[in-house]
Amino acid sequence: MGSLVLGLGGTVDYEVRWNAATLDALADEFAIRRAELTTSAPITDERSLVVTILAFVAAGGGGERFVTSSEILERFADRFEKAVTLGGTGVRAGLALDQLGIPSVQHLVSIDDNVRRLLPSSIRYVCSATEDSLDPHLIVQYPAGARVQLVDAEVIAPAPNRLIFANDAPNREMALAADLGRELADADIFLVSGFNTMQDAALLERRLDALLAAMRSLPDGALVYYEDAGFYRREFSETIRARLLPRIDVYGMNEDELQEYLGRPVNLLDVADVSAALQDIHRLIPAPALAVHTRYWALAIGPEAHRHEAALESAVRMAATRFRLGDRFTSADLDETGALPRHAGGARVVASLPDVTGVAAFDIDVASPTTIGLGDTFVGGFVAACASREEAAA
Repeated sequence: MGSLVLGLGGTVDYEVRWNAATLDALADEFAIRRAELTTSAPITDERSLVVTILAFVAAGGGGERFVTSSEILERFADRFEKAVTLGGTGVRAGLALDQLGIPSVQHLVSIDDNVRRLLPSSIRYVCSATEDSLDPHLIVQYPAGARVQLVDAEVIAPAPNRLIFANDAPNREMALAADLGRELADADIFLVSGFNTMQDAALLERRLDALLAAMRSLPDGALVYYEDAGFYRREFSETIRARLLPRIDVYGMNEDELQEYLGRPVNLLDVADVSAALQDIHRLIPAPALAVHTRYWALAIGPEAHRHEAALESAVRMAATRFRLGDRFTSADLDETGALPRHAGGARVVASLPDVTGVAAFDIDVASPTTIGLGDTFVGGFVAACASREEAAA
């Protein structure tokens, strides 16, 4: 069996513990009113950061946003209890695989003692950085029913979700390691993600040139999985699709990204709305298999989607296990998750779309769910199933 190469950039994350009283105090200190809440304004200071967080909370949404200074994030994080963890789609997918004893190779663009300390021994890495650096990402997860008092109203979260805020120069530059091509020469699976933080169009083109050159080393039959993310410059996603789509086998995204692309909300439990959304997004992104993962279901559309039903099941099961247990879980925990009930509405959507491959999410109610990294863990579960398929074929 060949290797699993996961990239393109990792991060050091500050995961803050939700504290409504602290948010109440900040909303009062900054005199924030309901009409000010927006998720699209520039984040230039701590006040605009809090406004953005509360706007997401009010909608029950998740997303990723650029902040003009890491000092803003440091100052905000210092107000809360926090854990220092590793992030990035490739890294979190690799950490999920490590729980099952599956090794991987990471492509990193930054390194420091946090990364060296927290990466498990099953994960090898190549890195394009020439020196240590630390540009932390702020991760905020909030529970359903979270309440924050504004000057003139109360914000109540209709659902749990997670938010990411960053000013990360190495990920913004996304330099590729010189030996990436050598690692890809023995790869069964290559995960591509992370271009969403880039902001220089000419630099993005150069990085895509370098990536495509490295990908020429991939063996015939290697699977390329591309996971979307919240782009700081949405037009860059068009550039990436134009350059990479011919090499992508599976293109993944979550419900937030789906709705951003379509420019409209989608009722995820309405069969007609979901069907129309899938058709529309596949016209925009005609990948062989386009996978959309949400809190209610995971569905894949495209001529090769049927090949990945087992991978979707593995992905949903692993993400649900992280949701209920956090970072640490075992194969037995995955089996326990598999015995839990499915979401009835999600199951109805899946059953009503016979031309689309899909599985329903699990209906799980826990006091302290983990919403950070669920999409990344979904990717890990998907890759795990694909790796098992490759191993069985070998």
